[in-house]
Amino acid sequence: MFRNVVAVISGLPHLPGVYRMLNSQGEVLYVGKALDLKKRVASYFQKQGGVAPRIQVMLTQVATVETTVTRSEAEALLLESNLIKTLTPRYNILFRDDKSYPYMVVSGHRYPRLGFHRGSLDKRHRYFGPFPNAGAVRESIQLLQKVFRIRTCEDTVFANRSRPCLLHQIRRCTAPCVGLVSEADYADDVKSAGLFLSGKEDEVIERLIRRMTIASERMQYEEAAVFRDQIAALRKVRERQFVSGKGEDTDIIACGRMSGIVCVNLVMIRGGHHLGDKNFFPHNADDCGPEQVIEAFVLQHYLQHGIPPHIVAGAKITAPPLEQLLSERAGRKVQISIHPSGARKAWLEMAEHNARLGAEQTLGLQATQEARLMALQQVLEMPEAAQRIECFDVSHTMGEATVAACVVYDRSALQKGEYRHYNITGVEAGDDYGAMREVLSRRYRKIVAGEGKVPDLVLIDGGKGQLAVARGVFEELGLSDVALVAVVKGEERKPGLEQLLAPGYDEPLRLPKDHPALHLIQQIRDEAHRFAIEGHRARRGKARSSSTLEQIAGVGAKRRQRLLARFGGLRGLLAASIEELAQVEGISRTLAEKIYHELH
Repeated sequence: MFRNVVAVISGLPHLPGVYRMLNSQGEVLYVGKALDLKKRVASYFQKQGGVAPRIQVMLTQVATVETTVTRSEAEALLLESNLIKTLTPRYNILFRDDKSYPYMVVSGHRYPRLGFHRGSLDKRHRYFGPFPNAGAVRESIQLLQKVFRIRTCEDTVFANRSRPCLLHQIRRCTAPCVGLVSEADYADDVKSAGLFLSGKEDEVIERLIRRMTIASERMQYEEAAVFRDQIAALRKVRERQFVSGKGEDTDIIACGRMSGIVCVNLVMIRGGHHLGDKNFFPHNADDCGPEQVIEAFVLQHYLQHGIPPHIVAGAKITAPPLEQLLSERAGRKVQISIHPSGARKAWLEMAEHNARLGAEQTLGLQATQEARLMALQQVLEMPEAAQRIECFDVSHTMGEATVAACVVYDRSALQKGEYRHYNITGVEAGDDYGAMREVLSRRYRKIVAGEGKVPDLVLIDGGKGQLAVARGVFEELGLSDVALVAVVKGEERKPGLEQLLAPGYDEPLRLPKDHPALHLIQQIRDEAHRFAIEGHRARRGKARSSSTLEQIAGVGAKRRQRLLARFGGLRGLLAASIEELAQVEGISRTLAEKIYHELH
């Protein structure tokens, strides 16, 4: 125990608050909260065998302890969560932060639109969710289209239709764009959809039965048949539900473990409907109990995302302070149940099963990845400590908007947070060798200067030319210890026929199709290719969306509008001759020549 730590502990109050354990460099190792700061911090340094191995290792690095006193345990929970998010301490349980969850939106227009939404919420519209993934939103939209036939088209399409689209013909839309449904009937369909999403299925069915009865009494039998089909579809949906709530919004949180892999399964129930589930895999949770893991998840997750009225936890967490904190954040009462019954108990059992499956599947995937990496180490005669692989690819369209991509594989997994795009500007269009030289130079100059980790292996998507360029850059920068391999595409680009080129190899290395090392190389190479194309398309789209006409002197808004209308857009304008440009109203021969030369 360090003397300054002893001095700090002796001066701590018996009050609630947050403590931070720091090493000699001032880095925060761990953040915790306590109802009694003095008792909690002192307990770490008392001789007892109940401390987890992770915490024992941490305590050997602690040089001092900092504390902040709070007014209540709930306030300490909030401060602890904010500090963990900001500081990301090495020994705290950490969950990856999902930026936003998808929602289903019913717009506030005269004829509301049903759509997919992700991001900030607009008060003018009505939102349902959140959903655990985009697939669940799209599945729900398809269901509502089939039953209630609400439009999903964008407003620009809706405002310019002159006849019904294909969705109307296949009975997925009532075609409000061309007036084939009255505003009152369409509003009724939208209201029914809203009631269904809120879990009021019985009320929706009763409304449809009334409308069917009225239609049949008026001898409008085709309309009555539509309502009959809607009722039947809704009843089938209700039968498909594993368990049915009573219109309640509930989140179910369960924890599963398998050989050191910890998985948290989050189930979302909205309006009594099971919207799906999502798995989370925390860091630094190997030796933590389910109570610690779920409490950490509740704190880190719900301070970033919406809080439902009910939360079911699959462990005996300290619910009262969490309930107080979440209720204050939500502006309404939030209840946390740790001993559920009825439907909630069935949901929790299902979540616990899925959490165990998630941990088991991840363990199997991890074992596969480790076997692949070991096979690659053996093939390339690399040391067993070699873990970090970086792969480069270049993407462009006929030399336009060239983008290079770097993806990183480390700790037996692709590290998406370390991916990088590089806009290539210093070479001629279509010069793949120059592009590869630029990206490698830009990336590894920084790494040599100490601004990143040196990889154990660098993969280049290309042939002998790209390999020679990479070898030259590495020799120039003094990276002689980094293994370098070029991945040559096989005949007709067929998977399994790739060849590996490396400095010092007289002949290309060709592995069997089922070789685990080849599978790992393909996985990393394909990810680099996908990421490069993504970056290239984004850059190309950005360049094409900003019209170069805006930069030509003498071409104002009216002339731009006439030119684009005459030739049907920028592509048609690029194909026009000087004579054709001069025929546009307001464009002289001199200005036409200027426009032509600027565009080309």
